[in-house]
Amino acid sequence: MRWKRASRNYVEDRRGGGGGFGGFGGGGGRMGGGGIPIPIPTGRGGAGGLGLIIVIAFIAIQMCSGGLGGGTGSPGGDPGTGGNGGLGGGIGGLQAPDPEGSFEVQDDQTEFVRAVTEDVQVTWQEAFRAANREYRDATLVLFDSGVDTGCGTASAQVGPFYCPVDEKIYIDLTFFDQLSSQFGASGDFAQAYVIAHEFGHHVQTVLGIGERVRAEQQSNQDRANDLSIRMELQADCFAGVWAHSVWGQPDDQAVQSITEEDIREGLEAAAAVGDDRIQEQSGRGVNPESWTHGSSQQRMDWFQRGFKEGSADSCDTFSG
Repeated sequence: MRWKRASRNYVEDRRGGGGGFGGFGGGGGRMGGGGIPIPIPTGRGGAGGLGLIIVIAFIAIQMCSGGLGGGTGSPGGDPGTGGNGGLGGGIGGLQAPDPEGSFEVQDDQTEFVRAVTEDVQVTWQEAFRAANREYRDATLVLFDSGVDTGCGTASAQVGPFYCPVDEKIYIDLTFFDQLSSQFGASGDFAQAYVIAHEFGHHVQTVLGIGERVRAEQQSNQDRANDLSIRMELQADCFAGVWAHSVWGQPDDQAVQSITEEDIREGLEAAAAVGDDRIQEQSGRGVNPESWTHGSSQQRMDWFQRGFKEGSADSCDTFSG
């Protein structure tokens, strides 16, 4: 995976400050051995097909009904109102990132996160522009220990997550150590997959999919976990769409190129945080009724589908 320092800053660094809800996965898991078939597209292209996915998702959600859990919920309260707290006194005095301004060069891992964040953001900016739709930039917040968000207070233990109220992604970088040591998913692209997955939740928010699902949560609690899984798998697919956009030829963007090995790392990361792997590692036994993010195979399949097709229209997880 080749990357360079970001030219724009979409990252807000709150490390050193004080202060959830489920996001990327949680628990533990490990990718087993063996080969993973990887369909390889050619060339670099944009993340197209934003129109049809909205129509398909809205119709399918209406038909199946359900609720939202995992990556876009609230840490204790109504998900549409921001739960228990907001961005008040706990973060007073912090400056929002300025994409056009200058920013201090930091350690390699921070610069890597900035580079991936910029590349994913620009990919979706261009996709929305091509579809004549408005895109709102997301901010990625780095924190340690705990953080105040528009959706309430969260601890580092919840893992990376996205808050639809303030439209920010929150990551404690120690999670990437856990991703390697406990989840068994190492490599730069495994980390990039996590970031791209959380941006997938932001795309759902901008498209109105997240709001629609949360509304359905209130009307049919019996399908809450089912729609949570569909949301998570769609975010995996959107991550694959981004991976497709950077595949192949080098360019001058923040993430310049990726390799087949990088895609393998992404698939390993997706598998490692499948609900079945997490339950197996915890010794609780596999219980599909309790899943909120999908199985390892489902997560690999949807990431791979987005990567192969390179279009958001391929990410209809709500039908069927």
